[in-house]
Amino acid sequence: MSWVRESDGGGWVHQLCRGILKTGAVPKHIAFIMDGNRRFANKRSLDRAAGHLMGFEKLAETLQWCRDLGIYEVTVYAFSIENFKRSKDEVDSLLELARQKFQKLLEEKDQLKKHGVCVRVLGNVTLLPNDIQELIADAVCSTKDNDRAFLNVCFSYTSREEICAAIRDMAEGVQLGLLDESDIDDELLEECLYTNHSPNPDLLVRTSGECRLSDFLLWQTSFSALLFDDVLWPEFSIWHLYAAVLHYQRNHKAVVQAKGLQSKDRINQRRIIDEKLILAKEHDLRFRETKDLQHHVEQFRQERARRIKTFLTYLENERTKYFETLVAKRQSNWEPQTVSTI
Repeated sequence: MSWVRESDGGGWVHQLCRGILKTGAVPKHIAFIMDGNRRFANKRSLDRAAGHLMGFEKLAETLQWCRDLGIYEVTVYAFSIENFKRSKDEVDSLLELARQKFQKLLEEKDQLKKHGVCVRVLGNVTLLPNDIQELIADAVCSTKDNDRAFLNVCFSYTSREEICAAIRDMAEGVQLGLLDESDIDDELLEECLYTNHSPNPDLLVRTSGECRLSDFLLWQTSFSALLFDDVLWPEFSIWHLYAAVLHYQRNHKAVVQAKGLQSKDRINQRRIIDEKLILAKEHDLRFRETKDLQHHVEQFRQERARRIKTFLTYLENERTKYFETLVAKRQSNWEPQTVSTI
């Protein structure tokens, strides 16, 4: 099964439905918790591996539907760190499916480039077998310059681990002298998450009837519209996607307002903190006058912005270097062995 499907338009009925939906607000970024593969397999008297395979096939189909609707960023929960606690047979089958699908992705690099699809894998990939790490790194590096559509695959991921990793990265920045402790706030933490290159999802959809987030994008979906659908993931249809977009449109105004209030609150909180820091540092009373205070606050902000920019560049380089090292290792393993003759 291909990662990229060519759209056939779906006939006049679907063209009409898409046209109607596009007259309203269409989410730019949707996240999916693809739940129900195992229950679907039990329902059809299939083994679990077959259920997970059919779940992947549904993902490829759903990505095509999203592109047809003009939704160009999708994030999916493919493999949780908690999944390692499942039976060895099921974990092995999931990892083998991942090997096959990431290998297939590499075989379709030209197709992905044609459609401008950038694939990002988000999570603690160091927990995975080395060969899968190398496949993931190759997939990420080979599609990184594509910029018309984005697929974020959360693999070996939980939100709590992601937040802890961001905190460790900021602590390292302070230890290296790249950051001051006062630079750390929720905005910087957000820039250190695995999802830092993406806008937060407008809509999160979970299938199978479970009404919980299961440690998925807890930070990023704070102001997203949420939809919990009873359908099992392999049975998810284009009509379920249309219904999800309608759900988003009904809640769009409230979502936009909530995001706007958060942005204003963040700006105000940062301003208050900056002023307190300046006043704490300056003992000369003349700096407490409004004009001078604003000057020092602005100077402080510029210095802070420079530190943060330097730190985030360092962090991005470290993450990129990790993947590039894995790619180089994989390519070196492909090189034919030379036999010296005397």
